[in-house]
Amino acid sequence: MAKLCTSLLAAVLVFSLLVSPIACTRKLSKPKPKAKPKPVSHRPAPAVAKPQPNPVGYGAAPVAAKPPRRNHTATHSPSSTVYGSGGWLSGAGATYYGAPNGDGSDGGACGYQTAVGKQPFDSMIAAGSTPLYRGGEGCGACFEVKCTTNAACSGQPATIVITDQSPGGLFTGEVAHFDMSGTAMGAMAMPGMADKLRAGGVLRILYRRVPCKYTGVNVAFKVDQGANPFYFDVLIEFEDDDGDLNAVELMEAGSNVWTPMAHNWGATWRLNDGRKLNAPFGLRLTSDSGRVLVANNAIPAAWKPGKTYRSLVNYP
Repeated sequence: MAKLCTSLLAAVLVFSLLVSPIACTRKLSKPKPKAKPKPVSHRPAPAVAKPQPNPVGYGAAPVAAKPPRRNHTATHSPSSTVYGSGGWLSGAGATYYGAPNGDGSDGGACGYQTAVGKQPFDSMIAAGSTPLYRGGEGCGACFEVKCTTNAACSGQPATIVITDQSPGGLFTGEVAHFDMSGTAMGAMAMPGMADKLRAGGVLRILYRRVPCKYTGVNVAFKVDQGANPFYFDVLIEFEDDDGDLNAVELMEAGSNVWTPMAHNWGATWRLNDGRKLNAPFGLRLTSDSGRVLVANNAIPAAWKPGKTYRSLVNYP
């Protein structure tokens, strides 16, 4: 009888398992992908957005062949100052971009390209905010900068050149912003403390406009790769004194008329009035303070796009 009961219970158990099977698996949820880390920027997002400069127009000019025999000469108008009282100004901020001991970015919004890492710039450069960049006409201007607000600051001035436009607006309370190369930022530090200064975030600095001094270097003219006999476009660099230009004029071979060139972008100027121009060209430069420099036969008759022509003159 006991065996019969045991058999009946086993049969009932088997029957119940067949009718209501026990689930032996569970659905696994997919693991969520990990978010990729965002690249670190040395320049935090500005607290207050500021209007960007007006867009700069574009254009160009020509080429041909009758070389006058005179060499480069220079004439100058009396100098008026663009440097104010020469005293230190407050209210500027500074960050750095690129490698800690690098050039920042090659070329940038001024068009100097790899020249920023070579003499006479030597990586001592900065991208300037709107009041410094001035739609590109501030390219080449020189400033002394120094800091005292960080324990790593030396308090000694370093000279930098505006070679680019700062990508962001001003931070709260700033009147100007210098986005420096890592090399330039480190130059404001005490010996051995450059990395600590660069890690300090947005620095408050003092600044003042100073004359540029490129000892032994004359003004250079780099013809744009896109220039042709009907479109002349040239980058102008290494101007002593003011460092930047307010006007550029071109004189063709066989002419005694100075034709105004248009500011193209950055440190480039163009002439494209719909006709073929007759080279060689003389160029007359007017600096920010109104000083005039004439480079006769600056661009030879057989000029080539992409080539740099070094003059024999510079502002004294």
